[in-house]
Amino acid sequence: MLKQETGSPRVRKDAGRPNRALLLVPLLGLLWGFNWPAVRISLTEIAPWTLRAAGMSFAGLVLVAVALARGVQLTVPRGQWLRLVVAGFLSIAAFNVLLAFAQLAAPTSRAAILTFTMPIWATLLARLVLGEAFDGRRLAGLALGIAGLLCLGLPLIMAGQLSFGLMLALLAAVSWAVGTIVTKRWPVSAPALTIAAWQLLIGGLAAGIGMLVFEGLPVPKLLSPHVLTALSFHIIGAQALAYFLWFTVVARLPAGIASLGTLMVPAVGVLGSVLLLGERPTATDWLGLALVIAASGAIMVPARRG
Repeated sequence: MLKQETGSPRVRKDAGRPNRALLLVPLLGLLWGFNWPAVRISLTEIAPWTLRAAGMSFAGLVLVAVALARGVQLTVPRGQWLRLVVAGFLSIAAFNVLLAFAQLAAPTSRAAILTFTMPIWATLLARLVLGEAFDGRRLAGLALGIAGLLCLGLPLIMAGQLSFGLMLALLAAVSWAVGTIVTKRWPVSAPALTIAAWQLLIGGLAAGIGMLVFEGLPVPKLLSPHVLTALSFHIIGAQALAYFLWFTVVARLPAGIASLGTLMVPAVGVLGSVLLLGERPTATDWLGLALVIAASGAIMVPARRG
């Protein structure tokens, strides 16, 4: 488990690690952003519970293989399994399953926008639960993020288009935020790769149970090339790689900073929906996207050292 920085010379070699972790945030934004249209494309031929069970399970197995190849221990302290399961259920299992159904019931671009109120919830919960202070970067990112999300979401409210699907997306946002706080409040003494692998497998198990209950055993069938491509990106890029990067980031940065940095994800998700799904955002959508990207930029500015 990472130790808090002190004035000791032995931790100076790690002094640059938080800033290096910030550099992973844009990559996460691209992976998770383009995952939105990838999932929507996959859902045209794969049932939601099956998609999530397969995606999380295969991604978890990929990370297990990577851990074994790199000699990373997969063991978790016995007394920390409960916190691992709870965080995995909230931030991975519930989050992914809710979003699959949200995308079936609402436009992908709109679901992406509403889901990423998550950084706002995480930042507020981090202040209340973890006592993380609102420094200049967090205040700027929070203000820009709220402005962008209001700009994107207000037309929906005024037009009465806040559908059941979008409510599922909002619930997913809250679930992710609570899972992030659990991860920071009760950290697991294991490598990021190990945590990511186990939590994906936990999510896959939960979705697999849902699949058996609501959909039954899947019938094997040949997928079309574009669905197979989208599914491959979803499993390898947006699940296995992205979750490993996420747990690396959340272990090295405050929860609010880590979550606010992912505000660029809805921007990438909306743009991906335009390019791959043919959705057409309005003028207020583009203004909101600009504000959301600005919020991510504010978080990316490294903190000054005293």
